[in-house]
Amino acid sequence: MTAETRQPARPEAVAGTRPMTPVAPAVPRTGALRPLGVDEVRLEGGFWGSRQELNRSTTIPHAEHWVEEMGWAPNFDRAAAGTLPDGRRGTEFADSEVYKLLEGMAWEIGRTGDEALDERLRRLAARVAAAQEDDGYLHTAFGRDGQPPRWSNLEWGHELYCVGHLIQAGVARLRTHGEDQLVRVAVAAADHVSAEFGDPTDTRIGGHPEIETALAELSRATDEPRYLELARLFVERRGRGYLGEIGFGPEYFQDDVPVREAEVLRGHAVRALYLASGAVDVGVDTGDAELIAAVARQMGATLARRTYLTGAMGSQHDGEAFGGDFMLPPDRAYAESCAGIAAVQTSHRLLLHDADARHADVVERTMYNVVAAAVGEDGASFFYTNPLHQRTVGRMPAPEEVSPRAASSVRAPWFAVSCCPTNLIRTIASLGSLLGGVGGEDGHEVHLHQLMPATVRTRLDDGETVSLQLRTAYPDDGRMTVTALEAPADGAPVRLRVPSWATGARLVGPDGEARAVPAGEMTEPMRLRAGESMTLELPVEPRLTRADPRVDAVRGQVAVEQGPLVLALESPDLAAAGLADDVAAAELLTDRAPERRDGRIWATVRTRPLPEAAWPYRSTADEDDGAAGVGGSGATSGEQAEVALIPYHAWANRGPSTMRVWIPEA
Repeated sequence: MTAETRQPARPEAVAGTRPMTPVAPAVPRTGALRPLGVDEVRLEGGFWGSRQELNRSTTIPHAEHWVEEMGWAPNFDRAAAGTLPDGRRGTEFADSEVYKLLEGMAWEIGRTGDEALDERLRRLAARVAAAQEDDGYLHTAFGRDGQPPRWSNLEWGHELYCVGHLIQAGVARLRTHGEDQLVRVAVAAADHVSAEFGDPTDTRIGGHPEIETALAELSRATDEPRYLELARLFVERRGRGYLGEIGFGPEYFQDDVPVREAEVLRGHAVRALYLASGAVDVGVDTGDAELIAAVARQMGATLARRTYLTGAMGSQHDGEAFGGDFMLPPDRAYAESCAGIAAVQTSHRLLLHDADARHADVVERTMYNVVAAAVGEDGASFFYTNPLHQRTVGRMPAPEEVSPRAASSVRAPWFAVSCCPTNLIRTIASLGSLLGGVGGEDGHEVHLHQLMPATVRTRLDDGETVSLQLRTAYPDDGRMTVTALEAPADGAPVRLRVPSWATGARLVGPDGEARAVPAGEMTEPMRLRAGESMTLELPVEPRLTRADPRVDAVRGQVAVEQGPLVLALESPDLAAAGLADDVAAAELLTDRAPERRDGRIWATVRTRPLPEAAWPYRSTADEDDGAAGVGGSGATSGEQAEVALIPYHAWANRGPSTMRVWIPEA
């Protein structure tokens, strides 16, 4: 059945077990929580509200310019005109960057009602629609004379991956606007894929998971079970060696072990996490508890053994992959921005399933230290990779320069492979849905997972309206006050997440009584009647952090954290303190605890001379007796001074620099 004969359900008509369908990227049919919709949350300044506005005003137009400049949007014009393959530009997956941009635009329009942006979305979607084949197939790199045949390179061709991102753009448009041209294009593409791959005896899968979660979400949005069944088939086919042999090995594609049997995430980090998200979606909507438990087990093991302090995942440039357990070198971290986004997606889905606050902790850590780091303060420069130690000062790219994707010493305006900027756009535009959810006993509780200044207006499962005002300067300040503006006569039960690092947190109720609340859990529900408030007080003083000793790369080093923020030492601050402008020479004096003053974190740092040497090793006896060491310089106490540490997410905004998160302990 084609898109022309079957009309997708409008958002308010979608079937399922939920009494209402939120306007959100992930809306499971069942689970402990219903997510808040982007139309139910209005962020009002603060850390994320300002970034969301920057995304609207700067990052989206910036990406619109670049998809034209790089030729990725014009590829669709050439396809419609029948002139391909001549003039096609970009990688085989360049189509997906246009789709992710469209998705981000759709969420932004759903959030703000921006009419000018809506017109730009319609024009771009019309160009995509003009390139679609009569049977629903849509890809600019395959299927025409002079191009490889359709579905002829499933390992590397990214055809299913691109369709997945097109479907997600269509779902965003359906939920924020209703059925229109972009929705029809996405549904027609999904119908084509269903006809092509839906035979249960088929063994074909794509090399890059992504379509699984897209199909599951389209099934939810249209109430069409075929899409969920195809998502299930793709998940079940994975891990059985159906993809071809490659040098990285089958684990690169997660094609070495079936999803149900794997113990930890492995291989290409983005692929692994997208597959995990899709498997949760399938498990939740089919009632497959074993599948959900398998993903939860893998995420738990990955967080315990293969995740950086920032929440970043993927320690190897080779294969853009997870390394082995505790293989977490800070200077060679790949830590792709897209992997951070995918980790947020997977953790958020697990949170909606079981309401365990630990998943929201992962979302918070990754958002503040990976997603926030990946976009510059100007909204128009990006990191593709996110190392925790930058040894050399790079070169500032020109405003119109396209950078290699792994260049990490400076923020680049665009990359030859720019999956990350468009992924960041759709994530930040829809981040209001991460703030909380409705659940608990009989769906009568409001859960607030992320601390942001906002107004939330939603309905409980019995139809009662609840409106909450959230006021906080978090993460700089640990106080968050929640005031009920509208609530049922007997009050609205509200629960707040206490971060796992927040030992000593307190909750002050409407009666003014303060009580201790345990870290790493949701507070007990507190009923707020209209006009009543509750305040969560979190300790956000700086704290020292050491790694598990099995993380050899940072043994003998410490990091500094403040609230959810990982802090970093950057070379401009060493120079400002009159010390050697080289973070490699710095040592942290941990007997003098970092302090917060004047809105900044100050730590005492010592730098030692680092002379040139013919041999970079010396006997410990030379140090003990003060004899000449490296380069014959002898032991020295070095210079010391107080130095301001910055949030890791802010590094490289002052130009090329060196930086480190883990600092040797003096």
